[in-house]
Amino acid sequence: MQTAAAYRSADTDAIIKLSGIDKTYYRGDEAVKVLDKLSLNIPNGSFEALMGPSGSGKSTLLNLIAGLDRPSAGSIEIGGQRIDSLTEGQLAKWRADNIGFIFQSYNLLPVLTAVENVELPLLLTSVPSGERRKRAETALRIVGLAERMNHYPRQLSGGQEQRVAIARAIVNDPKILVCDEPTGDLDRHSADEILKLLETLNKELNKTIVMVTHDPVAAERAGIVRRLEKGALT
Repeated sequence: MQTAAAYRSADTDAIIKLSGIDKTYYRGDEAVKVLDKLSLNIPNGSFEALMGPSGSGKSTLLNLIAGLDRPSAGSIEIGGQRIDSLTEGQLAKWRADNIGFIFQSYNLLPVLTAVENVELPLLLTSVPSGERRKRAETALRIVGLAERMNHYPRQLSGGQEQRVAIARAIVNDPKILVCDEPTGDLDRHSADEILKLLETLNKELNKTIVMVTHDPVAAERAGIVRRLEKGALT
């Protein structure tokens, strides 16, 4: 576990900087504040876990970091770029270039093979078709599924499906991986394999990983564990 002193020394090398973040949703006329004046620096190349009870703001914070949502107040800077002021079109391109998404549900298309599912994000880019397939195959090799490239999701185990989802997340070589309960649907053995893979991506490919989890075993794999309580870091 990274010490507080080591974390402070890494602040100047933060790839993710959130300052004074508020997030409020509205249910009719009722305002529901989810995040309250939250500030956070995440060093480049770190592996961090976000924990806390349901409704504490973990997934909201993850969505803000990933550019899937916008703050009600405050600023978000990722890799030196303010993303909270980007247009929707600019934000979509920014996400495609910088963020890889890993969710509890694998979100694989059942009619596509593993390699075709991994190739999907590249269809939104200018990468030529031959290069797209090459990158997808490389990503599947990285996650240990070279022998399953032409299998359909129904022919894979849950752990293998999640590996395909991880390959899809890294196929465009993003700087940051955001993971929302990536082991939530897996048995302990499969979950441990996925966590080991995330550790490898962090240590060997220098991916910055921000993971929401309720699982203390999963959180132990992270270098830093943060807790959210009622919209504030504790």
